[in-house]
Amino acid sequence: MTYGTIGIIGAMQEEIELLLAGLENKESERHAGIDYHRGVFHGRKVVLTRSGVGKVNAAVCTQILIDRFGADAILFTGVAGAVDPALNIGDIVISSSCLQHDVDVTALGFAPGVIPYQDVSEYPAEAGLIALAESAGEKVYPGRCATGKVLSGDQFIADRGVVKKLYEELGGACTEMEGASVAQACHMNGVPYVVIRSMSDKADGSAHVNFAEFTVEAANRSFAIVAEIVKGL
Repeated sequence: MTYGTIGIIGAMQEEIELLLAGLENKESERHAGIDYHRGVFHGRKVVLTRSGVGKVNAAVCTQILIDRFGADAILFTGVAGAVDPALNIGDIVISSSCLQHDVDVTALGFAPGVIPYQDVSEYPAEAGLIALAESAGEKVYPGRCATGKVLSGDQFIADRGVVKKLYEELGGACTEMEGASVAQACHMNGVPYVVIRSMSDKADGSAHVNFAEFTVEAANRSFAIVAEIVKGL
């Protein structure tokens, strides 16, 4: 599939700094309190933005990318906490799908993560973008990439018991605060997406020790993979 304009989102400034530095012919606009940067990256038309933290920020940001900038594919890059015990700090997770782990209507008989009265609550990433991300990841960080379910919620997970539950009951690879809302907005608009997350911590209560230290390194890893994906497009 050929994409005209690629939307690239990071949640934090550290996650987009390197991308911003590589943007040619940059023009910036501000909508809903969010800055959007048009330009050319590795020969492709892109719109780069920092969504801010959390699901609402990410959903609003994604909808604006689609409506105002005509983005016909969305890449979300950044850091996450590992949920799968096989993952280590610095490993990369490429989304096979995204699910909101903090949606809980179990009192009415719905399974955890299911949004009532909707046909889809777990949003698959686009197969072609997954394949590109896997190829890019293997080229840049061989042996350090996994494809799995990204769980999102408006919580910074730091409890080992919660981590165990997210892994065993929801099958999550990692947890963060934006990906599933980006995925849902893309699904509702028929726009393909993929999330690329680098593990900055183990989501186990130790984040105060290693999150700040590894955030920049993890963001650099995510940047390198996104750059390879854009080249592949």
